[in-house]
Amino acid sequence: MLNLIAAATFFVLIHLLISGTRVRDVLVLRLGAGPYMGLFSLVSLLGIVWLGWAFAGTRGAPGNEVIWGMGSLTHGLQFVLQLVAVLFIVVGLTTANPTSVRQEAALDRPELVRGILRITRHPFLWGVAVWALGHLLVNGDAASLVLFGSMLALALFGTASIDAKRKRALGAKWDQFAVQTSNTPFLAIIQGRQRLALGELGWWRIALAIAVWVALIWGHPYLFGVAVLY
Repeated sequence: MLNLIAAATFFVLIHLLISGTRVRDVLVLRLGAGPYMGLFSLVSLLGIVWLGWAFAGTRGAPGNEVIWGMGSLTHGLQFVLQLVAVLFIVVGLTTANPTSVRQEAALDRPELVRGILRITRHPFLWGVAVWALGHLLVNGDAASLVLFGSMLALALFGTASIDAKRKRALGAKWDQFAVQTSNTPFLAIIQGRQRLALGELGWWRIALAIAVWVALIWGHPYLFGVAVLY
C-alpha cells in the first residue's frame, strides 16, 4: 500500500507542482519547449506505469481493507457516470481547445467557443473527474480510494492549474476566452454568459463516444480483469 501511495503522490505532484506552476516556465526557458515536453511526457509515462503496477500489487494484499461495498443503485449509477465521462473526454479531445496541450493557437480561431466549450473549457479533465468519481462509488477498498481519489483530485485541481498557466502565457487573449467560458460545467450557461447548443457538439463525436463506452463495457474484463456486466 505504501508503494501505491508513493506512486499516486508522485504522479499528482509532478503535475500540480511542476506542470502547472512557474517551475515549468523556468524549465521551458532553460531546456526549450520541445525537450521539456519530451522529458515531462517520459516522466509522466513512468509515473502511470508505476501507479498501475503498484495498484495491481495491492489486490489481496494486507492493508487493503474494504471501506464500503457496491450496491445495485451505485452499480447502475456507475454506467451512467461512465457514459457522461466518456462523452466529455471524447468530445473534448476532438474539439479545438486552447486548454489542451499545444493548442494555444486555437484562441485565434473565429467563433472558437462552440459546442462543448460552451459547457466547460476543461471537458477532458472533467471527464476524468467523473470517471474517477464513478469508480470510487463501486470500488470501496483502500487501494481504489488512493488510485481513483488521486485521479479525481488531479483532475479537479488540474483545471485551475491550467487556467493559471494559460493566463501567464497568453494574457489578454486568455482573459477574453475565459470570460466567455467556465471551468465548472454549465456555470457559464447558468450565469447567462453562454447558451446550450447540443447540435454544435457534432453528432459523430457523440456516436464515437457511445461506441467507446460500449467497447469499454465489453472489454473491461479483458483489459482490467474485472467484469462490469453480471
